[in-house]
Amino acid sequence: MSRILITGATGLVGGHLIRMLNDDARVTQIVAPTRRPLPAMRKVVNPRDPQLTDVLTQLTEPVDIVFSCLGTTRREAGSKEAFILADYTLVVDTALAGLRLGAKHMLVVSALGASQRSLFFYNRVKGEMEASLIAQQWPRLTIARPSMLLGDREKHRFNESLFSPLFRLLPGKWRAIEARDVARALINEAFSPAHDAVTILDAGQLHEKAGHSPLI
Repeated sequence: MSRILITGATGLVGGHLIRMLNDDARVTQIVAPTRRPLPAMRKVVNPRDPQLTDVLTQLTEPVDIVFSCLGTTRREAGSKEAFILADYTLVVDTALAGLRLGAKHMLVVSALGASQRSLFFYNRVKGEMEASLIAQQWPRLTIARPSMLLGDREKHRFNESLFSPLFRLLPGKWRAIEARDVARALINEAFSPAHDAVTILDAGQLHEKAGHSPLI
């Protein structure tokens, strides 16, 4: 039986994930700090504060597994600094809180192409976030790198609507993936036997973990 810490529960992947965790018999409690309230759920404790880091530093109850589904775009964030806060700083703060509370497994949603050496700002920040989590030396760290995420967003993204038909047809790691399948894959990985200390799952592997056969 596991106690869970999750950030990003109001997002596309996080929304599916928290509902699945709430229905999972292996989960006893879910601590989900957010900046805006979540719908009431039986197992969910939802501390709220506009400053998410402040909530994370105040948590004291132990947890076993940590999920971070935080993520935005530079356009939605409004500036480079706001994007770095959401996609780097708050993810790293989530991981640090999890380690302090005794968690042994961290699972994070990153992105296809994440690399510290990327010429693209978005991918470079994602790569720096991954490197920071690896440097924390988690007993077990799972990094999900989906391609284009599909699902119903609160805010419409024009590029995703335009290119999603193409990305649905691409093979392997390039293939678009439903957000609910990413969530399902993360849960399956979280409760699977440990193998490597660091596991990186691309979209093709996420499809497999979710129980689907990826296109090859």
